[in-house]
Order: sequence, then C-alpha cells, then structure tokens
Amino acid sequence: MEQPPVKRLNRELKYQGTILKIYEDTVEANGHEAHWDFIHHNGAAAVVPVTKEGKLLMVRQYRNALDRYTLEIPAGALDFPEEPKLDCAHRELEEETGFKTDKEKMEYLISVNTTVAFCDEAIDIFVARDLEPSRQHLDDDECIDVEEWPVADLEKLIFEGKITDGKTIAAIMAYARKYHVE
Repeated sequence: MEQPPVKRLNRELKYQGTILKIYEDTVEANGHEAHWDFIHHNGAAAVVPVTKEGKLLMVRQYRNALDRYTLEIPAGALDFPEEPKLDCAHRELEEETGFKTDKEKMEYLISVNTTVAFCDEAIDIFVARDLEPSRQHLDDDECIDVEEWPVADLEKLIFEGKITDGKTIAAIMAYARKYHVE
C-alpha cells in the first residue's frame, strides 16, 4: 500500500540544551498542514559488559526524568556528532563501571532508535568481554553503583516491569537470543 507523502515545510529551533535541540516542524501530511515536535540528539552508544562468569555488569543510577533509580546497561552520549560509536561505548564502559577491555574485543550487537515518534536518538550497542578492573571516571553529578547480574534474573526483572529502559531491554534480550544464554 502506497503511503501518502509527508513533506516538511519548515523546521524552527525552539530550544537548545546541552544534549538536545528541540524543533517545531511544520509539515504537510495527508493534504493538511500540521505542527510536529522534533527532538534532535547527536546519538549515543551502550555496552553489555560480560564477566568471566557470564554475568552482566549493570549500572544503577538516578534518572531525573523518572525521579527514581534505574538498573541499566552502561551508556552515554557521543562527545561530538562524528565520534565513532565504538569509541563512545569503549569510553563509557570504563567511565561508568570501572572495567575496561580492548576496543578490538568489543562486538557490535544491535542499533536502537529510542523514541521514533519525536526524537532521532540512535544508540549502537556493543558486547564487551575479557574485562579488566580499572576505575570509574564519573562526572561530578554522577553517582553510579555497579552490580553483577545473571541474564535470567535480568529477564525476570524485565517481565516484572522493574527494568523499563528501552535500550537495556533491547540489549539484554538481543544478547540472550544471539548467544543462547539461559
């Protein structure tokens, strides 16, 4: 079935923050003019850190938008729009967990668009193995606890609605499926 054309007529920047730009788009859709919100994000990368025992290193941190602590895979925004996402994931692994590995040992897992209705954020997710202890390099406003979890327990938390972060759910489920982890 052919979709009717949607044509952007105008894009106006309404707000620019540290990591987001918020626009109002004027579009013609189905022959009607409409105004749509659009949020631009330069992108991010995340990592599924796997211990020698097969557990996943997870980070517990406060998320202001939800006003609560969440359990997530380590992730972070690109330092600049053209930064290779593998470099970002490699950096975030050590910054958030205090563990590191050789970049060449990190494997691409999946890409996720987090909120397709109004935001273009794209996150590439990698798997990291052969982890070596290092130290966390947290920002001044970050407080992150690192926890080891069996994959099966994380899946249970997903199905109980206790892990709700989209990138984390996608990463854990893709990792479990790809590597046949029980």
